[in-house]
Amino acid sequence: MHTPEPIGGARPTSRDVARAAGVSQATVSLVLGDKWRGRVSERTAEAVREAARSLGYRPNLAARNLRLGRTRTALLVVPALTNEFFAHVYTGAAAAAAAHGFGVVLYPSPDGLGPARDPFASAQAALDGVIASSMATDALEAFRGSDLPLVMLDSDPADAGAAAHVNLDVADGMRRVTDHLLGLGHRRFLHLASAAPSWTFDVRAATLAHALRGTDVRTVRSPLNVAAAREAAELALAATGPRPTAVICDDDILAVGVCKAARRLGLRVPEDLSVTGFDDMALATVVEPELTTVRLPAEEFGRRGMEALLAVLAGERPPSLTLPVALVPRGSSGPAAAP
Repeated sequence: MHTPEPIGGARPTSRDVARAAGVSQATVSLVLGDKWRGRVSERTAEAVREAARSLGYRPNLAARNLRLGRTRTALLVVPALTNEFFAHVYTGAAAAAAAHGFGVVLYPSPDGLGPARDPFASAQAALDGVIASSMATDALEAFRGSDLPLVMLDSDPADAGAAAHVNLDVADGMRRVTDHLLGLGHRRFLHLASAAPSWTFDVRAATLAHALRGTDVRTVRSPLNVAAAREAAELALAATGPRPTAVICDDDILAVGVCKAARRLGLRVPEDLSVTGFDDMALATVVEPELTTVRLPAEEFGRRGMEALLAVLAGERPPSLTLPVALVPRGSSGPAAAP
């Protein structure tokens, strides 16, 4: 495709892009505003994108912001960046935002403390909307009742306070874990649950209880850190009575703590004790044996959350979305040990 240079070396305009692609300026606006689906063909959309790339076209964001009355800035609220999962969520959200000329401001809610009273009061005028994890419960109170559109991640779809919901199919993930372990002959379980109050952990616990009804299941809660998980698991595994043959953890961090506890107690993983995690972050393949876990598409999760917010800002009503997850069997799970 021939793409003529703008006259006199001036900054290329949407009219230049339209002329180069052989389409109208309205079509250019639809494609570059990501509103072309169902209105123009994929071939035409690609021709417009190629023309824009060849000309080095960039939208005049300052003029657009003035016209729309927007700052083109979204806030992403997560519980803490010490958890690798949320770093990947941010990566996905930021990539989707950048593709639409938006920026993302990150607010990690202090772990266990919550933010200062209404820390966003002075910043709300500089924001177009908010994407928030349900785990950052304290920080969310600052946005309840505000005019800012709120997209919730991993939260109860029945919550009417959000403009949209994007979830992970954590219930299916937990069913896959329990099916895997039951298939290996396990009938005595320990559930090392997260002590953090959150809808996502409530769903995991309810699904596990239903899937393992009729078996021997104990539940112990722990903060989301390796040291606390090791201590909680060590006490549970050393308790009197039949020892569980498998430990199901709400998170890979908790699972690593269980593996450390097993080693201290002289238990082999998986010969004496199978251990499973949830998330499939880098930590899952650092330990030996590597963790059987549930892979969550963290970057796609962030991207879809940002896309939902952009749709809300465009006046649309995006449907609730649930992303699929996958079981990743590795060396930390094996056949149940003989009684």
